[in-house]
Amino acid sequence: MSNSGMESLGPNSEFNETPLKIAIVGFGNFGQFIAKGIQRQGHVVLASSRSDYSDYCNENGIKFFKNLEGLCEEEPDIVLICSSILSTESVTLGIPFHKLKQDTIFADVLSVKEFPRNLFLDVLPPEFGIVCTHPMFGPDSGRHGWAGLPFVYDEVRILEGSTQAQKCAQFLSIFQKEGCRMVEMSCEEHDRYAAGTQFITHTIGRILSHLNLESTPINTNGFETLLHLTESTVSDSFDLYYGLFMYNVNAMEQIENLSRAFEAVKQKLFSRLHGILKKQIIERVSFQTSIPEEKPGSYFLPDNKKMKDFSSFAEPSEKTSKEQEDE
Repeated sequence: MSNSGMESLGPNSEFNETPLKIAIVGFGNFGQFIAKGIQRQGHVVLASSRSDYSDYCNENGIKFFKNLEGLCEEEPDIVLICSSILSTESVTLGIPFHKLKQDTIFADVLSVKEFPRNLFLDVLPPEFGIVCTHPMFGPDSGRHGWAGLPFVYDEVRILEGSTQAQKCAQFLSIFQKEGCRMVEMSCEEHDRYAAGTQFITHTIGRILSHLNLESTPINTNGFETLLHLTESTVSDSFDLYYGLFMYNVNAMEQIENLSRAFEAVKQKLFSRLHGILKKQIIERVSFQTSIPEEKPGSYFLPDNKKMKDFSSFAEPSEKTSKEQEDE
């Protein structure tokens, strides 16, 4: 790994080089979102995708290619993989590397980092540069601008002091100039952090979605947060969530931690409930002979004969309720 000179870039740094030619492979919502920022910084965007986005590209000054051969013949400086996590390997293997320049830089924007890094190191020609990135925002959180939003990057394989290093710094400066908070971090460290933040957030949101939570006239701020969390996570495809699980080695540990934490909370609740029940039962038995017949309602539990199990404590049967009404 090498440093392309990102640390030396000040907020007002300018490059004298010609604009970069950046090819985006996978031009769905996120690819289009990233393309807008690239264009705002004056760079050229090329695009290719399984779906036909030629009309959108024509309207937005982007050259669209229906096949990767035509895209690579344009000899882009940067090939930015914006496909889904699950399709990244097949997409990357389908790129005709021999049609690209020898100093081409491959980058990605996946929510996991060790997987694309290892894939690129395994299949790309050794002279190709590699920079793994993760914009920690999307079309929703970044719709009003990228200022202050974290952008994680790892220069995995960039030749120091070369034109390649200069172009890498130029590429990263796009996000810096857009106001992102630049965070240089290894792929391993990113995935460890992401499992405890992004993956766990998506997991909680998915669990909450199965409760069918609905807004009420008495929502608390905390409940509003839960509703927003549920909405924002389930709006992403399940393939994205599955990718966060399948391609992050730390995700299984977080699932197990979550399960243990839930069991610990249940145990704490039931343990206290058991203590209360035991105390109430003992007290009722101890003082049963001194309870006046005309005041059966002065005690918390129903009559001993009607207490079969915990359910009689939690919810009286219909017979018990009717007898209480008669009384």
